[in-house]
Amino acid sequence: MKKPGPSPAPPLARALSKLGLAPRSQAHALIRAGRVTVDGRVVTDAAQRVRLDHARIAVDGRSGAPVSAPRLIAFHKPRGVVTTRRDPEGRRTVFDVLGAAGDGLVAVGRLDLASTGLLLFTNDTALADRLTDPSAAVQRKYVVTVRGFVSDDVARAPGAKVEELVVRKRSRRETHLLVTLTRGRNREIRRLFDGVGHEVTRVHRIRFGDVELGDLQPGEWREVSAAESLPRAPTTLKTMKT
Repeated sequence: MKKPGPSPAPPLARALSKLGLAPRSQAHALIRAGRVTVDGRVVTDAAQRVRLDHARIAVDGRSGAPVSAPRLIAFHKPRGVVTTRRDPEGRRTVFDVLGAAGDGLVAVGRLDLASTGLLLFTNDTALADRLTDPSAAVQRKYVVTVRGFVSDDVARAPGAKVEELVVRKRSRRETHLLVTLTRGRNREIRRLFDGVGHEVTRVHRIRFGDVELGDLQPGEWREVSAAESLPRAPTTLKTMKT
């Protein structure tokens, strides 16, 4: 028997998050302050249910488009942009790069300021939670460059949650690697190599689950098919290869 899908009428606070208008931590305060309207009428009850496929919901006059179907897009994050909707320091954000294509979407996890490559966006917060849940062990694959000659015992460093670590090329000056993780903690790769004395100079994500970056250029994006978004089963832990 087919299970029913998510309700098209979530509480207003939840709707703000799903439409990308406000994070959950701020939604209740915005509603209480009278800054949220539904079909042009101020609503101050965060628990009021609204139809995402019909209602026009706005914060300070800025609307989120009604959600008629789940979307997932793949985006090539350029270096030097932050993974947030608004930056208090005035830096360029991934949503600035996406423009109208990012309306109503939230980022699935994040990449830090200096990192580049594949970043997923969706209008389905349940999907975002599922893809980033550590218990799901969804793989993320990166091309990484570090300073110095990396020895074969790095994969066994204390606390390293590395699914696979493969050396592509190394010399006394620098080492190029492919690193696969099954969790996306902030600066995980940089902390891993910093802990064993190697400064990371490049982190470039090329895969998230079954979604590949492919030939997307920095700042470009594409729609992702449902088949691509399925989590990939983790592989057996491997040590480095030369």
